[in-house]
Amino acid sequence: MNVEIEYCLPCGYRKRADAAAAALGQQLGVSARLVPGKGGVFRVSVNGKEAISRARGYFPSPEDIVAAVRNQRADDGLQ
Repeated sequence: MNVEIEYCLPCGYRKRADAAAAALGQQLGVSARLVPGKGGVFRVSVNGKEAISRARGYFPSPEDIVAAVRNQRADDGLQ
């Protein structure tokens, strides 16, 4: 499973990306690739499909991100 966390580097979202990646590793055993971006982006993708993002009206917590990745994994039929 390929998990990417794209975060806005100029906005200072790296700490949020690190926290999300740590939660994914601890709770799901998933290693996420961190991808610096710009323009206020904060997006988590699983196998190229967006699972959750800041664009949905709020900043997702690490718990929200773990749940979204877990759901996407189930939707894709992955364990």
